[in-house]
Formats: sequence, C-alpha cells, structure tokens
Amino acid sequence: MRAAVADGAALDLMGAGTKRGLGRPAEGEVLDLSRLSGVVSYEPDELVLRVRAATPMAEIERLLAQSGQHLAFEPPDLAALWGEEAGRQTIGGVIACNLSGPRRFRAGAARDHLLGFAAVNGRGEAFKAGGHVVKNVTGYDLCKLMAGSHGTLAALTEITVKALPAPEESRTLVVSGLAIDAAVRAMAVAAGSPFETTGIAHLPASRAGLAGLSSDTAATLVRCEGPEPALRAATEALTRELGAFGTVTAFNGDTSRAVWRAVRDVAPLFPDRDRVLWRLSVAPAAAPAIVRDIEARFACAVALDWAGGRLWIEPTEAGEDGGADAVRRAAAPGHAVLVRAPAALRSRIAPIDPGPPAARALAERIKDSFDPRRVFGRGRMFAGV
Repeated sequence: MRAAVADGAALDLMGAGTKRGLGRPAEGEVLDLSRLSGVVSYEPDELVLRVRAATPMAEIERLLAQSGQHLAFEPPDLAALWGEEAGRQTIGGVIACNLSGPRRFRAGAARDHLLGFAAVNGRGEAFKAGGHVVKNVTGYDLCKLMAGSHGTLAALTEITVKALPAPEESRTLVVSGLAIDAAVRAMAVAAGSPFETTGIAHLPASRAGLAGLSSDTAATLVRCEGPEPALRAATEALTRELGAFGTVTAFNGDTSRAVWRAVRDVAPLFPDRDRVLWRLSVAPAAAPAIVRDIEARFACAVALDWAGGRLWIEPTEAGEDGGADAVRRAAAPGHAVLVRAPAALRSRIAPIDPGPPAARALAERIKDSFDPRRVFGRGRMFAGV
C-alpha cells in the first residue's frame, strides 16, 4: 500500500469480492485482503466480538449461535443480486457498505453496532478507532464515518462489533390483500405498538409469490420476537389491531425464516440480474406517493421494508438512464442508490448520489483527509471520491 502511494497507483480493495457490482466500477489493481480472516477474540459475557476484516459472515454467525447470540442488524447477503455466490461475504464488506436487514428500523444500522476497527489509510499508515467495549466514548466516532464508505477511505484490517442475545422465539403475522396506502398505515400501527416487532414489510402479489407466499394476493408482514409468553400476548394484541385492515394469519418455523430471508437478501424477490434495481430510503409515510410518482413514469416492480422506510424499485422499461432522474426526483428529500445495473450504466451515472454541492464538497474533504492520493476505490462512490 505504501508502494501504491509512492507510485500514485490506484487499489481496488477486495475481500470475498461479492459486492463489486455495487457502486461505480473502481479503477486500479485489486488488493486481495481475503487472508485477513479469523476470530481475534470473542467475549460472550461482554457481548463483544473482534475479528479480522475478511472473516466470512457464515463463520461469525455460527460462532455467535453457539452462545445464543447474533448481530442484531441482521446483515443481508446481497451477493446473488450481482451474480455472485451467496454465503461468501465477509464482515468487512458488510461494514464497509453499511448493510442492514429487516431489523434495522428497530435495532439500528450496521454502523450502530461497530464498536471499533483497525485500518490502513491512504498514506500507508496503520491506525485504530473506537474501542472494545459496548459503552465506548473514545474520541471522535470514526466508526460512523467508516461504515458506508465502500472501501474508499481506508483498508479495514480488524473489526469489533457488538453482539446481542438472539430472540428465543419468532412469529410472523400476515395481512393479506392490502393496497400500498393501506399497507403503510397497517405497518405504522405495528411499528408504533409497544410490542417487539422486529420486521415489517410489504410485498405485492408478484413479489410475495417469489418469497414463498401466495402469489394471488399482496402480503403485509409483521415479525414479532421474544420469549413465548410475551410473544403470544403480542401477536394476539397485534392480530386484533391489524384485523381492522384485513384478514390476519400467522406462521412461524421454517416458513417464517424463509420469508424473512427473502426480504433480507432481496435477490429472491428480484431474481432477474439483467434488470436495474434501485434502493430508496424515505420517510415511511411518503412511500405510497413516491411509488405512485414512479409508476406514473414507467412500469416497475416494488417491495417495501423497514415499515415503508426502504423501497426496492425494479423498472421494467425505464430508458437509458435506468430511471435515475425519475427515481431520484421522487425519492427527494430521501435518497436513492442504484444497487444493480450493467457496468456501462454504473460508469455513466453515479449509482450513489453525491447529493447537493455542500455534501459533495464535504465528502471530498473527508477523502482528502484519509486518502489524499486517491489510492482506494478510485471513483467507486462517485467521480473524485
């Protein structure tokens, strides 16, 4: 890395390589970090796990499960979206892209569970940030900055994350046949309830069938978790409240796990890798109007997660820009990311919108601080960063 700095060369950081389809195609030689793998320390009683950055997520999940723990932000495995093999992703890739699953609206994002890290910056200097305890107040919170930087600021070498007890039981309620406006209202009721709802999503009929549910009707999903007595009370109360919107059914076990795996990993809901796919982060109450706005411009398939705060939009006929102008206009003041598209389209437009000029200028100043020679991920997020 110091040689790259001296030569002015560009490096494309890679662990398992499952997320190279996200963002613009990066310039430079691949720097393979896959051998930076393995558990450094795990303290179940302290809820703290420290691993090397290229440790596979599958290994981490097995280790935590042995102590009845998990990563509460429910890391998704999006590899299949880009034609990569599922089950190979690393903790470094998850943190670098700040990927969070259905529990994000309740448990927080990946960045909220990152306690500390070690890395090498674009000057070839090793540095550390954060700490190794859950209640950490060490200096400036660089963890929030590194998560979501897509490998453009530094090469992560070690990661310390917070683990939490895994839920004892899980049950899913399904309200069938709701249009998107009613579904968002029902999801708001579930999200605002005092019960432990850890997944709230809406799948139209076309997507519900791909998740293993009936393809004849839309499905609004509410997942509750906890010990059995509390879970039973919660699902009974929520069934009464959601009954105002339509017929409510319940399931658990393998069916429940399979459905939420499909919602988490997204690819089962949008399996056609030749189609563009957008991810929108918006105010949940605004979701119906945003979907109507986009559907007025072009036909698309839609799925909602995070109680309506995350939209997945797959245009069927969106023009040469993949629907970028229409999607980003509709999503404002939220934001939209082009998650899947051919390399030519990802080179032509910014998959990750740099935002207004002030935000772009701030991003460039941060890049200057960590990587002034533009060694890492040159151009991956947007031109110049």
